[in-house]
Amino acid sequence: MTLDPHILRADNTKIDPVDDYALADLVDDWNIKRDDITPQELIDLGLTYLQLGFHTEAADAFERAARLADADSLDAQEAWVNKGVAHSQIEEFDEAIGAFYEALRINDRNEFAALAELNLAFALWEGDDSSHPLEHAERAVELDPRMPQAWYNLGFFYAERALWEDAVDCFEKAITLGYRSASVYEEHARALEEVGNYVDAERAAEEAAAIRAQGHQRLLTE
Repeated sequence: MTLDPHILRADNTKIDPVDDYALADLVDDWNIKRDDITPQELIDLGLTYLQLGFHTEAADAFERAARLADADSLDAQEAWVNKGVAHSQIEEFDEAIGAFYEALRINDRNEFAALAELNLAFALWEGDDSSHPLEHAERAVELDPRMPQAWYNLGFFYAERALWEDAVDCFEKAITLGYRSASVYEEHARALEEVGNYVDAERAAEEAAAIRAQGHQRLLTE
């Protein structure tokens, strides 16, 4: 059982991942060696690298952005959060954890802090670190109760502690807020079974199966 992919600020309309020339064109446009490069442009470059699966290059771009940005600015915080995401996606969890803590050092109460807490909980869990991932998942929900991924992750950690009723509530909040992944329905079904609600558990399992089937069909037709 694993958590869902991370979330980060990205504009998927900027680039077609199947375009072999897209990355080179964008790098040329940004001309990353020029003296007047801005932190936000480096963040955008890092996001483009991420969309194309170049995670190491993305992490490097985000670190450059963080170093270039004004100390303890929002640009620096955003860069550290995204650097953590890049490291997590290639299972460099120690580096990811350090980046998320740096983002939280800058500001532990804003939107980027919520993303940092969300992803820090994931990195701690996947990196076999016992530094209270549940507490960070709870903090993410506290900071941004409208973020469905935060409710999903919190439900996951409650389920790991066999707090099934709390897990059910969290998964239902995630779904209500628009989270429609197969995994959230699968986890919801498991939690519902554990509290004895077999009818709703079956419905959730059927929804998960339908979503996975739709995804498989899209792969076949693309």
